[in-house]
Amino acid sequence: MWEVFEHRNVVKKIPKIPDEVLKRYEKWKDIVGISGLDGLSLIKGFHDETLKGKWLGYRSSRLSLHYRIIYKIEEKQLYVMVIDINPHDYKKR
Repeated sequence: MWEVFEHRNVVKKIPKIPDEVLKRYEKWKDIVGISGLDGLSLIKGFHDETLKGKWLGYRSSRLSLHYRIIYKIEEKQLYVMVIDINPHDYKKR
């Protein structure tokens, strides 16, 4: 069992996220909580991938055409830290 933690900035953004994206985020959390990265990789719609450059060490999953979730896995502690949910602007930083 994995624990999913949300950064305080993510908690503030949740009320502003469209309902459809929020539902996919909740499903994403369920999948990660139960089976971690292995379960997430079985669902191609999330298009989970490692990030490069400034975001090296982080991963991204697709929640919709525009929204992505950025997170980091700490395997030794079996937890996932959700860093951000955004409309795909992380490549501009």
